[in-house]
Amino acid sequence: MLPEQLPPPSPQDDPVAAAIAWHSGDAVATVATLIEDCRHLREQLALAEGLMSSGMSRGWRPRYERGE
Repeated sequence: MLPEQLPPPSPQDDPVAAAIAWHSGDAVATVATLIEDCRHLREQLALAEGLMSSGMSRGWRPRYERGE
């Protein structure tokens, strides 16, 4: 039996390729946008942390760095 032939992955399957395509192939603009998005999300997380009570989250505190 022959192995099934799969079509090549589309840009929608590869988020990195999709992000670069969104910026017309400009990798620097892609990285700049991702850094700005990161900054914005950190601000939103800080606001949410300040507004939610510790009882609501049962003591959970957000982390700003990813855990590996």
